[in-house]
Amino acid sequence: MVQAFVDPTPSPLALLLLGNSADPDSERGVECPGDLPPASDPDLVARAQAAKDALGGRVFILGHHYQRDEVIQFADVTGDSFKLAQKAADKPDAEFIVFCGVHFMAESADILTADNQKVILPDLAAGCSMADMAEISQVEQCWADLEAAGVAAVTIPITYMNSTAAIKAFTGKHGGSICTSSNAKRSLEWAFERGEKVLFMPDQHLGRNTAVRELGLSLEDCVVFNPRKPSGGLTVEELQNAKMILWKGHCSVHGRFTPECVDRVRSEVPGVTVIVHPECTYEVVEKADQVGSTEKIITAIENAPAGSAWAIGTELNLVKRLALANPDKSITYLDKTVCFCSTMNRIDLPHLVYSLESLAGGNVINQISVDPDTAHWAKIALDRMLALPSSTPILD
Repeated sequence: MVQAFVDPTPSPLALLLLGNSADPDSERGVECPGDLPPASDPDLVARAQAAKDALGGRVFILGHHYQRDEVIQFADVTGDSFKLAQKAADKPDAEFIVFCGVHFMAESADILTADNQKVILPDLAAGCSMADMAEISQVEQCWADLEAAGVAAVTIPITYMNSTAAIKAFTGKHGGSICTSSNAKRSLEWAFERGEKVLFMPDQHLGRNTAVRELGLSLEDCVVFNPRKPSGGLTVEELQNAKMILWKGHCSVHGRFTPECVDRVRSEVPGVTVIVHPECTYEVVEKADQVGSTEKIITAIENAPAGSAWAIGTELNLVKRLALANPDKSITYLDKTVCFCSTMNRIDLPHLVYSLESLAGGNVINQISVDPDTAHWAKIALDRMLALPSSTPILD
């Protein structure tokens, strides 16, 4: 019997796939070697503009910062989710609000706009993995676990804007408030003035970063509630001792950044300033030079001196846009592996054209509508946030 000899030496490709090698040609900072092919219909831009022109003032298009450039070019206003929902509320004469973002953002817009306005999401599959990590039945079970542990009465829920309308409504019903990444500190201060503990949903990292870095709590004051485990995987004693009960959720994009990413970029880019979003892990935020909301990141880059070098830890569409808009600065993506927000990128030019042409033709499609009871309680939670005293604008 002849036994075949197998060479145990890994090939260069195998090493690359295993993460033990590098391919400089595929690691080009803010460039993405996997750019999408051109649209199958070369007339899509003209069709989108024609449909928008036909609708005139009846339509108001919102574009989130993480959207593709091909979509952003048609936005009447750009920004983060809450800012865009507020802008929609400021346009009562617009019959249609086309929200180029994700599902929870369109829900917020529907809650804040008038009953006669219709909010349209160009692709109903554009969701948010973080928002989907907190399902209403799981949150209700969590609250039951807190009641069983005897701590629900002293716990105030604080829910991040990146959550479903149902979770916002739950928060409103239970005396809590919504927060954004820019006012999370003030929201937590407000909560601790009213209770001994906070249930923070659905992003554990924003909750931990704010509590420890800005309020002075310790990491030991924070526990993580895993909705897939009985009682969240926590003992009664752990729930009773904790000050921050963090929901086990995260952003799939910001969760990709690691401390090693920061170390690498510092070794490769002399004098670089690392700025990251607070949805990044605590370890990454601790290593960064600056931390802030998307709007804060944009402002920091715009106001930075010419010749400065920056590594940005947030969604790639925005980083690329900032790099193109600031050619006098060196701007790179914090991670060597490019990563768009896959759900945000579901809103593309074909879906936008389909939405606008349908509306222009009298056919309302992909309308996002929050039921009245949910909208009522969600708005109560949002109004509590808006009533918080603050010296800075509320930004996501």
